[in-house]
Amino acid sequence: QVQLVESGGGLVQAGGSLRLSCVASGRTFNSYDMAWLRQAPGKGREFLAAISRGGDSYYADSVKGRFTISRDSAKNTIFLQMNILKPEDSADYYCAAGEVGAGLSHLLNYRFWGQGTQVTVSS
Repeated sequence: QVQLVESGGGLVQAGGSLRLSCVASGRTFNSYDMAWLRQAPGKGREFLAAISRGGDSYYADSVKGRFTISRDSAKNTIFLQMNILKPEDSADYYCAAGEVGAGLSHLLNYRFWGQGTQVTVSS
């Protein structure tokens, strides 16, 4: 069992930056592939980025070049650095964990989910 807690959301102006964190409980953090996703009001969940157990990262085209995912195994934490934010980036942001393997962008492969942190980008 893994519990995930996100933080770092808030209100930011367009063009600004935010850094989200997701802390995982448990001793098996290094056993899991990790991902960030978001959900805007009235829309479905959108995969953003993932980082494998081995440290390989993968991004959705919509955020490639603006968002960076990283993991700190010593702190059982993953991060999402978000730059050049746009109003359309406004959403609830979630982290997820699972033993995913090749399907890093497939959200159904992730077994554990956090409660989310809200990001609002003003124009």
